[in-house]
Amino acid sequence: MAAFQDIFQDVDHTGERDLGVSERTEVIMDKVKLGIIGVGNMGTGHAKNIMAGKCPEVELTAVADLDPKRREWAKEHCPESTVIFESGDELIDSCICDAVLIAVPHYDHPMLAIRAFGKGQHVMSEKPAGVYTKQVREMNEVAEKSGLVFGMMFNQRTNAVYRKMHELVQSGQYGQIKRVNWLITNWYRAQSYYDSGSWRATWDGEGGGVLLNQCPHNLDLLQWICGLPVRVQGFAHNGKWHNIEVEDDVTAYMEFENGATGVFITSTGDAPGTNRFEVDLEKAKIVCENDTLSVYELEVNEREHCFTVKNGFKAPEGKYVEVELPEPGYGHVSVLNAFAGKILHGTPLVAEGVEGIRGLSISNAIHLSAWTGKVVSIPVDEDQFLEELNKKRATSKIKTGEAVHFDTRGSYEGAKS
Repeated sequence: MAAFQDIFQDVDHTGERDLGVSERTEVIMDKVKLGIIGVGNMGTGHAKNIMAGKCPEVELTAVADLDPKRREWAKEHCPESTVIFESGDELIDSCICDAVLIAVPHYDHPMLAIRAFGKGQHVMSEKPAGVYTKQVREMNEVAEKSGLVFGMMFNQRTNAVYRKMHELVQSGQYGQIKRVNWLITNWYRAQSYYDSGSWRATWDGEGGGVLLNQCPHNLDLLQWICGLPVRVQGFAHNGKWHNIEVEDDVTAYMEFENGATGVFITSTGDAPGTNRFEVDLEKAKIVCENDTLSVYELEVNEREHCFTVKNGFKAPEGKYVEVELPEPGYGHVSVLNAFAGKILHGTPLVAEGVEGIRGLSISNAIHLSAWTGKVVSIPVDEDQFLEELNKKRATSKIKTGEAVHFDTRGSYEGAKS
């Protein structure tokens, strides 16, 4: 945990590391030449952060996008030295970049990553790692064999509240987890959002709805803080609140290896929504809500109290305790700066790329359970999942219309506490 926190302790409000004089010279002389594949909503945000000087060890060397209008945007806004390509394959094959950042529709994440590793390029992938774990597992194997740096853009791991939750739960100081509840419904999206791209909210274009688009951050945090569940029963409602073919309302029941249970509820149709993440442990209850963290600490372990107290109605006593949060992180900027730091100096990533399969495993399990009406174990039967997914893709409707790109600033609140 100490090494992870060190990433953020030398970051100022711009996201720039506070370097000594000799190191500042190194930053000027030694940068990661980065190519961004996909300059839609997310890729544009990353490009702007780099151009604003928030990532001092990164040089925006190239961008690629299939959409001529996005290439025109890049021509108007990116530095003159930035090379513009029509496709990610062309950018990778040019070999002018040290690393690539992949910010394209989900199915293409593993394919492009594997191609980049084959050309000796480091990879940062936007979430999710992919649509199905069989594809992502292949990507992970190639990444590990390559010896190159592979990171996932899990920017919510930089949130001080979630980092503290991770520390408290994983330290074991409060005993084992008994129950996990996450009600995360402040991912509101209007119909115009889903109509903004031909790939959005389709089985063939996106591979899923709220679980694949909005919730990869939450599912990653859930497994990072609490561990992977081993069994899942999922209920996913397709097009319940919107005119879409994928899920926009989900409830899942989870069981963990130690017998703990959990519930995960999410939707893009609630207004106002809620974001409340509770972890009940043997000696404490931790609640994350409204960007605050509360910890109620019991005087004795509840399991001990249960079998020794003489008064059958007496609950164990306890009190709320103050929790000192670590230094704040800076979301996407921190992740990208850590990525450059790993390449140039060997310092830790915020999230290793191979970890992307873990949250996706939960997502795949919820989907497969909803499709089959059965409890599903993790890891899922990857062949069965792909077979069921392909059935969905075969019935997917082709959407027409002009792509719309939004200003994504402030749109990540659903992932925050």
